[in-house]
Formats: sequence, structure tokens, C-alpha cells
Amino acid sequence: MAARTDLFTSPDYFNLDELLTEEQKLIRESVRAYVKKEISPIIEDYAQRAEFPAHIVKQLGDLGCFGPTIPVEYGGGGLDYISYGLMMQELERGDSGVRSTASVQGSLVMFPIHEYGSEAQRRKFLPKLASGEWLGCFGLTEPDHGSNPSGMLSHFKDAGDHLILNGSKMWISNAPFAQVAVVWAKDEQGDICGLILERGMEGFSTPTTHGKWSLRASATGELVFDQVKVPKENLLPNVKGLKGPLSCLTKARYGIAWGVIGAAMDCYDTALRYSRERVQFDRPIGAFQLQQKKLAEMITEITKAQLLNWRLGTLMNEGKASPEQVSMAKRNGCEVTATICRDARQMLGGMGISGEYPVMRHMMNMESVITYEGTHDIHLLITGMDITGFNAFK
Repeated sequence: MAARTDLFTSPDYFNLDELLTEEQKLIRESVRAYVKKEISPIIEDYAQRAEFPAHIVKQLGDLGCFGPTIPVEYGGGGLDYISYGLMMQELERGDSGVRSTASVQGSLVMFPIHEYGSEAQRRKFLPKLASGEWLGCFGLTEPDHGSNPSGMLSHFKDAGDHLILNGSKMWISNAPFAQVAVVWAKDEQGDICGLILERGMEGFSTPTTHGKWSLRASATGELVFDQVKVPKENLLPNVKGLKGPLSCLTKARYGIAWGVIGAAMDCYDTALRYSRERVQFDRPIGAFQLQQKKLAEMITEITKAQLLNWRLGTLMNEGKASPEQVSMAKRNGCEVTATICRDARQMLGGMGISGEYPVMRHMMNMESVITYEGTHDIHLLITGMDITGFNAFK
């Protein structure tokens, strides 16, 4: 497939750039330039072949996209949360799978090691994860336990100088290529704990998940634990219970809230350009009312989400953002982006399903993103419980 020329222009209908610092804008521009140069020309081909572009891992590390909010002493960027959000927005503008790789690495692998790990664990794992020398994955979801992770069956027991882990995880981004896995399992008392697994441990395998119609340029797999011997020093010492994995998910959901708007912006920009060039009935289709309605609704929803994300980022920087606020932004961003992708696909007509344009790829990716890290319905119930005080989960 011929490489696509990336003509993307970012919409900013309410002059949000005036709210960003010069450093934040510089970070965004550097990631945008990377996506235009390295991701856009190749991503359609990788998605068509359902292949992960493994060479980008080192590039993302060099660019500082892994653990941007982790302190510099551990190889992170030491950046604020708006900068992190802008990075995720630009990566997902390229492809949701690329953003997933960075989200998992930073929020689901590096964050728990930094937050709940020992100093020895931080020194051993974080610099190599930050640089992209190592790729990481996060094991929470199981074949029978997705939205209800507390029911997980993966478990470990004390075997003297080591632990013995059994169980399995599925729908794990990065798994087939990961050198490191942060895995959540129950101890003998039934408490959920985090363990750091390393590629090569006997009994630990990562079969690839095939046959996906979504996130086709992202590597997905299972984690299988068959009597895996895990050294006791690989147990995360500073957390027990669901608080551990859920706090990781809050950080990752924040990145998704920003990321998906990047995909929405790409679809809007593509549809707007197409509406000016495509002539039907002797005039550009952008001159017709129904096409203008679609575009007007797209830019309105993008603008609302941009404002929501900026405010959420400000609260994150101040340490005031609640997990429930992050849930709202993740759910809203995914919902409006899924709609924008579908409307853009309609505007492009038959060309909308072609790899010549990014719209159908974004549209298929969003079907995963609207489900993973808390489904649309679960996030609605999180908001519902927050505002009513009633738990509708049980």
C-alpha cells in the first residue's frame, strides 16, 4: 500500500492553545511531528497486515513517551499531566494501538512499580522501560473476569524462598513482545497483590491473540502462568487489594480521555478536507446542509472534550482529580469519538472504508477503546454511583 501523506491540521475552535504553556505546546509539536514522519506513512499497512510495528518501541522511548510523569531520576520525563495528555492525543491521532503501547508502558507498568515498588525494583525496571529497551504489559483481565476483577482466579502461594503463581490473563496489550509483566493475583489469604514477572521465567508464556478486527496494529496476547516461580523480591511491597490495579487504571484512563480526542480530530480533519474537495451535484459536498451539520457537531463535541480534558489535567496537576472525574472524561471521549468516526466514514462514502484514509481504522479501533479499561456502561455506573450514592453494580 502506498504511504499516506499526513496533511493533518489540528482544530482549536475555542483557542485552547492560549491555556497551554510554551513547554506543553513544544511537547505536543514534537510528538505530532514524530507521528507525521514515522507513524502515518506506515500504520495503514501494519493495520492491514495485523502486525505490530515493533521498531516504534525504541522510538517512543527516545521521544519520552514512556512514563512522562515519572521522575527524571528513574528515566521518566518529570512532566505535568497536561503534557502527558497532549502526548497521548497526538499518538492516538496516529493510531489507538500506538497510544495503547505508550499508555500501558507508562500508566500500567511504570506507575505501579514507581508507586508501590521497592527502591530496588524502581532502579532495576524503570530506566529500561522508560528508554524502550524493555516493553511491559499489565495483567488484570481474565477469561471470566473483566469488569469484575475482584473475582480473579490467578493466585500464588509461598514456597519458601520464592512464590508459585498459577492462572491466566487475556486481552493483554503488548503481551507478545513484553519483557516485563505487572500481574495481579491473589495470595493465600485472598488479598490481591502485584507481582513483576520477567520473560524467560519457567512456566510463563504469552500466546498471541489472533483474528482481531480492531487495534490490528497493536500486539495483544494472553499471559499464562503454569507453576511459575517468582522471586519474593518481585512482589510489589507497598499495596494490597484492588486499590493497586484500579489506581493504575485511573492513570491510564486519563491518558485515554486525551488520546481518543486525537482520533476524533483526525477523522474531523479528514472529513472537512474531503468535504471541500469532493464534488457532487456540481458543488463540493461541504456546501450541503447535512454535511455541514455533521461537521458542526463534530467540532462542537471535540471542543467540549478538549475543555473537559484541559480542566481534568489541571486538577490532576493539583492532585485534586477524582477517579470518578477521570471515568467521566474517558467515557465521554470514547462516546463522542466513536460517533465522529462513524459520521466521518459516512461523509467519505465508499472511500471511507478504504485504507487510503484513516477513518475506518480509527472507527474499528474505537470499538476496543470504548470497552477496555472500563466499558462504556461501567463508567456510566461509576458516575451514577458517585452522584446518587447507590451502588448499581450488585
